[in-house]
Amino acid sequence: MSAVNITNVTVLDNPASFLTPFQFEISYECLTPLKDDLEWKLIYVGSAEDETYDQLLESVLVGPVNIGNYRFVLQADPPDPSRIREEDIIGVTVLLLTCSYLSQEFVRVGYYVNNDYDDEQLREEPPPKVLIEKVQRNILTDKPRVTKFPINFHPENGGNEEPPSADHPVEREGNEELAASPNQKEEQEP
Repeated sequence: MSAVNITNVTVLDNPASFLTPFQFEISYECLTPLKDDLEWKLIYVGSAEDETYDQLLESVLVGPVNIGNYRFVLQADPPDPSRIREEDIIGVTVLLLTCSYLSQEFVRVGYYVNNDYDDEQLREEPPPKVLIEKVQRNILTDKPRVTKFPINFHPENGGNEEPPSADHPVEREGNEELAASPNQKEEQEP
């Protein structure tokens, strides 16, 4: 059993211009006190064929974390279009929200993102060079892909509290667990 469970992720300001910052409201619960910080990351996949085009949009540390429910807004700048191949800007890509503890990733939430022109005429007759200011992104929030990885949240106790099993990592369709956003401001829910 994980010491931290994402309970909800709400994508704010969606759809939006490609150049608009990302905002995710993340809610999670902590079931056991953690001495170190949780590291939340937001990664934009720039190319399905080449991970060198991936961009780390934000990385925030939250903690130490006590038992309870938490919520915060993760904000991140949009990807740098100059670091994406022109042929990969328009179309479908992936956005990854991850959380790690002691450099061990234990959950990853993947979203498909559809980038296309906001103007029907541009969609029908795309210009030779991408007009980035006319591109709209739409994060497909209805079917996030949640993958869980077993980690040891308390290595000081020795041994592995979460032994790997045949069903790990666990992938789940739907939004049975989700939440995210980087404001460095975290509030514990009552």
